[in-house]
Amino acid sequence: MYLSLETPSFDMRLIIQQQPLAGGGLYAGLVFFGLMLGLAIKTPLVPLHTWLPQAHVDAPGPASAILAGVLLKMGTYGMIRLPLAMLPETFARHALVVGAIALVAIIYGALVALGQGNLKRRIAYTSINHMGYTVLGIAIAASVSDNLAARQLALTGATVEMVAHGLITGALFLICGSFWYRTGSYDLNGYGGLASRAPRLAGLTVLLAFASLGMPGLAGFVAEFQIFAGTFAVYPWLAVLAVVGILVTAALFLDMLRRLFFGKLPDALIEFKDLNRAELTVLSVLGLGVVIVGVYPGFLLQVIDNAGVLLIGGR
Repeated sequence: MYLSLETPSFDMRLIIQQQPLAGGGLYAGLVFFGLMLGLAIKTPLVPLHTWLPQAHVDAPGPASAILAGVLLKMGTYGMIRLPLAMLPETFARHALVVGAIALVAIIYGALVALGQGNLKRRIAYTSINHMGYTVLGIAIAASVSDNLAARQLALTGATVEMVAHGLITGALFLICGSFWYRTGSYDLNGYGGLASRAPRLAGLTVLLAFASLGMPGLAGFVAEFQIFAGTFAVYPWLAVLAVVGILVTAALFLDMLRRLFFGKLPDALIEFKDLNRAELTVLSVLGLGVVIVGVYPGFLLQVIDNAGVLLIGGR
């Protein structure tokens, strides 16, 4: 990109303004592939995701919260800021392929998460699933469709999904840390019956799990509804297949809640303590953010919509 300008520069605004690789061609395709490969690892997309689950399991709760809540978004933000803004014509030619890869991440991430007996690994695989939704929205925004409203809607949904996922999954990883701090284990089979012993922990976990599976009135629904509406208007079959991911996500979170909080309380958890004041404060703030975005998303959507129009409104 630097060398493609008449006066070489790394100024992103200049590259976006001049569009030096407009029109495509092999050179533009190679630049696009290089950018997307790195960003797909960062996001991560299947099959470049294998670093993520173990990184989460090995990291302490706060580090996992930062990784999921902030750092993964650098991959999808980069897709919007670099190939979508700098190589729109090239991205448009490959949008369907990117959307299909996102679909694989959505379904694969949900199915593998459902099979995990490790609490933190399960949440980690849901990150792959949710980032797949984000990439799907970006791919629809980049497509050659003449339906500008649908493309802008999908891009807005993808951006809201970054915010929602950061709040929801970041908080879920902090909850994983609370379980580890009390028991030293992420094994779901070692838990059960904690709803009566730790009602504050149970309540916040239920709220965040429902937000992650897309319950209306919470942040996850706002994002996913826009992504699916935009996708259905451009590639209906992609939207229909991606709905499978939502169904599996609902199953994996309901199963997680059942195994953690219901059934017989193991003898080893008789002294299990509920959230302390610091944990309750942090998780309540994140939970409040999830509810506010879900109930009154207008303040966020207006900012994102305006940026979306600038990115794809003129194409």
